[in-house]
Amino acid sequence: MDSQPNLGPMAATDLFARRATLARSLRLLTEFRYERSQPARFYGALAADTVAMVGDLWQAIRGEPATGRTLLDVGGGPGYFAKAFTDAGLRYIGVEPDPSEVHGAATAFADAACAFVRASGMALPFADHSVDICLSSNVAEHVPRPWQLGAEMLRVTRPGGLVVLSYTVWLGPFGGHEMGLSHYLGGARAAARYTRRHGRPAKNNYGSSLFAVSAAEGLDWAASTGAMVTAFPRYHPRWAWWLTSVPLLREFLVSNLVLVLQPGSPADTT
Repeated sequence: MDSQPNLGPMAATDLFARRATLARSLRLLTEFRYERSQPARFYGALAADTVAMVGDLWQAIRGEPATGRTLLDVGGGPGYFAKAFTDAGLRYIGVEPDPSEVHGAATAFADAACAFVRASGMALPFADHSVDICLSSNVAEHVPRPWQLGAEMLRVTRPGGLVVLSYTVWLGPFGGHEMGLSHYLGGARAAARYTRRHGRPAKNNYGSSLFAVSAAEGLDWAASTGAMVTAFPRYHPRWAWWLTSVPLLREFLVSNLVLVLQPGSPADTT
């Protein structure tokens, strides 16, 4: 693949910005209510929206559809994203450390044009520059070294390709995940409070499977790589994207931050 020059923030997000309407934001927020009771409904809607986002970003950066490209999904889970991306014509590879998730996805999509690998996102078992697109959706806040994960994503992506790293900002309203707004009391206190109320630790337990990751940390890391294209709030309408540029305010109101990077040369992955 020939290297492509990094585009400006507006050029890279112009296509997706047209989809980023208030109606879309409200629709996704409504679907979130079904995450536990009807996971197929929620994750199916999120997967379809993610395919549209990645497709628009690739089209803007490369000037062509993403069809036929190889996408590596770090933390792909049980297969909802696999179906959505293969239906869109991409070659899908899912990476997931949970063996039950990998087994379930591999069984459900055995005949599809996709593959599943059990591995950690912080040590991807793939060669340098081996995929066209590397995606991580809402995983960085669940690993102790999120920017090592980001560096691995850059390493395995071909020059001129696309890296999309999206994560939940700790001080945003959803930073505590199922612990709710109690995370504003502090992560350890929120975890203890959840255990007292429910008689068991939260699935996303602070300090072991949930960590405090700020918007500023992600933006600083992305800028340090030399491969950053743009960043924006994943679920906000386009007219609210300015929040990303305001320190402190973005920590509370961005909620979920998307970092878009395009490796321009092997040096960008170091």
